[in-house]
Amino acid sequence: MSTVHHFPEKSGSASNRTARVLADRAAGEAYVASVCFKHGPPRLTGVELEFIVHHADDPARPLDPDLLATALGPHTPRTLRPDSPAAPLPAGSPVSLEPGCQVEISALPQATLHELDAVVSADLHHLRDRLARHGLVLGETGIDAHRPPRRILQTPRYAAMERRFAQIGQGGITMMAGTAGLQVSVDTGEPEQYAARWAAAHAMGPPLLALFANSRVHAGQDTGHASARWLAVHDTEAVRTRTAGVGDDPAAEWAERLMDTPLMVLRRGDRPWDAPEGLTFADWIAGRGAAALLPKPTSEDLDYHLTTMFTPVRPQGYLEIRYLDAQPPDEWLAPVALVAALLARPSTVDKVRAVCAPVADRWTTAARCGLADPELAAVAAALADVGCAELGETGLDAARITEISESVQGRADRSGSEA
Repeated sequence: MSTVHHFPEKSGSASNRTARVLADRAAGEAYVASVCFKHGPPRLTGVELEFIVHHADDPARPLDPDLLATALGPHTPRTLRPDSPAAPLPAGSPVSLEPGCQVEISALPQATLHELDAVVSADLHHLRDRLARHGLVLGETGIDAHRPPRRILQTPRYAAMERRFAQIGQGGITMMAGTAGLQVSVDTGEPEQYAARWAAAHAMGPPLLALFANSRVHAGQDTGHASARWLAVHDTEAVRTRTAGVGDDPAAEWAERLMDTPLMVLRRGDRPWDAPEGLTFADWIAGRGAAALLPKPTSEDLDYHLTTMFTPVRPQGYLEIRYLDAQPPDEWLAPVALVAALLARPSTVDKVRAVCAPVADRWTTAARCGLADPELAAVAAALADVGCAELGETGLDAARITEISESVQGRADRSGSEA
């Protein structure tokens, strides 16, 4: 759910534009397409690491936000302490918090995984050391294995989200306050490549979700599902979470979808941020229904609307791959390296699409069964072979490549026995 944009803004991007009123739906769609799908050669890789935080002596004890703020010190986000300097970690990674005070670091994108590894390793070491001094530790799974979800942050956005999702079921509060993900960000690609990269990023989702799923136990109970985190996210609003189309023109398809998606929240200063029921962004632009009483939306409002989408892959000027469970702090690099390797070259992208085609739409099976599903296990093993063969393209040294290959292949090999 982070709204941190950690890729450098390119020419014409949100930080360089003055918010303007959107005249009509066509203007809104053109804006979304230009902002979300920026073209260029694939160069950078970034990662956002979310972690559930526990008291080391009793992981089932409710998290003390005052203790967390003391531990984070100058790095405490202003959503928890409004007067905090909110300083980034020493290697430059900003820190943010999810509604249940899950800690997230958004590493600055790097040209090689060797450089990204150095940045993240330094900042994770600093973060863990600060937390440890106050008896706190980072969790190792994608869902809170010990506690039921509880919203801690008191922001108007999160309060409105909790009220909205409560009408649907428990998925919303679980997603908000009890889950943690690992998000990999890569450049969109050249104009002639980006549709294929978009398609590959989606197609490899189910086998990668299964390969790295680790969120079976929630609040002390065995859910029976490989990734209860994924299922919680998708037990909210389908319009916000379902897989995007993978046609020939992803930018146009995404822009159309954004216009037809209802507002999740409506920023209103000190007033509650609950959005009028069913009001889409297109309705707002056209002044239909409840929008007749609202000011016309601007490009800044549309930027904010984009942050309320929780799709498996979210375009933000780069591709944000959001389907992986959080990993133990010392094991984050393997899935990031595998994703980067699988998208490293156009020929590899083509292999990924071919290998994953039989299971490209089996998201729910992957979340429920993981590698116990024979077809997913076979595809995950084949995908691991493709990715490990391409790790030399990522800028990692030989020792790291060997370590990651053994980790990934070990997971894939175990998949055969599970199946």
